[in-house]
Amino acid sequence: MRRKAGRMDTLSRLAATIAQRRAADPDTSWVARLNARGVPVIARKLGEEAIETVVAALSGSREELVGEAADTLFHLLVLLDAKGVALNEVLAELERREGTSGIAEKAARGQ
Repeated sequence: MRRKAGRMDTLSRLAATIAQRRAADPDTSWVARLNARGVPVIARKLGEEAIETVVAALSGSREELVGEAADTLFHLLVLLDAKGVALNEVLAELERREGTSGIAEKAARGQ
């Protein structure tokens, strides 16, 4: 269990680093550069990374998929931060859904 907690700590540390770098110099920080360009650019970048993840899943190597998945998670955290959504809020939502069938959860959202 310690290993899983360590990995979640990695995401939490990354989210904190992203929040810290939001106001940094855009010439030296990718996070600051994305934030300076605005949410639409951040969202497009997340979309690009998600597409690259799908492509890697379908035709790339395992290593390519791991790399693209990491890029997607990173850019998702940048977008959440830009919109003022804490990682803990997303984790709480996942916990709320835990143990619920994906089919049942999706049907409940439609009501």
